[in-house]
Amino acid sequence: MSESRIYKPTKTAMQSGQRNTKQWVLEFEPEHGYDIDTLMGWIGSTDMRQQVKLKFNSKQDAVTFAERHGIDYQVHTPKQRRLRPKNYSDNYNYKFRFE
Repeated sequence: MSESRIYKPTKTAMQSGQRNTKQWVLEFEPEHGYDIDTLMGWIGSTDMRQQVKLKFNSKQDAVTFAERHGIDYQVHTPKQRRLRPKNYSDNYNYKFRFE
């Protein structure tokens, strides 16, 4: 069987909220590269497994599914976000700006 990866998706640059970042995803790695259509310039593939993305509520559910079905997997743990507290008044603070 081919290798797959289990990860928790990050938010896109266009998102300010945390939507679509709560679930874990099992995604198959492509078995071979893409084919280029010389006439139109489109790319395509005959590998249907790379179109499959399975979503799970927890990492353990995804790992259990992969082991039950004999799928080789690699778990990518997400990095923790650092939140820095900010105040609007700091934009106009002289000491904050020039030190």
